[in-house]
Amino acid sequence: MVTLSNGGDGFSAVPPRRKRGPLRALLPWVVLTLSLIASCNIRVREARTGGEYPSWLPGAEIEMPEYVREDFLTKNPYSRPGTYLRKIDGVVIHYVGNPGSTANANRNYFEGLADGQNGTYASSHFIVGLQGEALQCVPLTEIAYASNNRNADTISIEVCHPDKGGQFNDMTYQRVAELTGWLCWKFALDPQEDVIRHYDVTGKLCPLYYVEHPDAWEALKGDIAAVKARLTAEAAET
Repeated sequence: MVTLSNGGDGFSAVPPRRKRGPLRALLPWVVLTLSLIASCNIRVREARTGGEYPSWLPGAEIEMPEYVREDFLTKNPYSRPGTYLRKIDGVVIHYVGNPGSTANANRNYFEGLADGQNGTYASSHFIVGLQGEALQCVPLTEIAYASNNRNADTISIEVCHPDKGGQFNDMTYQRVAELTGWLCWKFALDPQEDVIRHYDVTGKLCPLYYVEHPDAWEALKGDIAAVKARLTAEAAET
């Protein structure tokens, strides 16, 4: 606010000896009004971004399904850099490549990269485990180091598998379809076009089974589409 005083930076409380014209006399009130408007705008802007992340990020203020357990990585340059995920144009499916390992073990591997000792950059937004558990390692407002040049516009899901063939077991498969379908529904993504494999980004054989068996990949995308359709119908009924 404008301060009235006999000195300092504010307007003087003592009228000058020279007579003011009509417009000059109104100047302090114009400045005061503009200051109040600016103050209100600042407060509105703060209210819209009052949380940890700006509300304009597509992943902000998203309530996750109850089956997802949040276990965020510590912010660090190697697995959770904290860079904003400014758009979400797709979901990338990966496999962990470590047969029989658990979701928690893979999450801890990402956490262990934080010290930078081996110079590896890797993480994922979600990990789906062998019992169908779903861990969230990185918020949907931040990028994960999973999908190379698609890190900046995709959500990544790492998937555990029981053997080196890389096929997901039934519980894991169902959770991957459920979670990916929910993400497609929430962010208006097309399961047929916007759900891709790591292979589709770089040519890496990941997720291995679903690269070597294209029919299985198409079937998974069909199941993801069915989940999205169900959620869309349920939302329309409420």
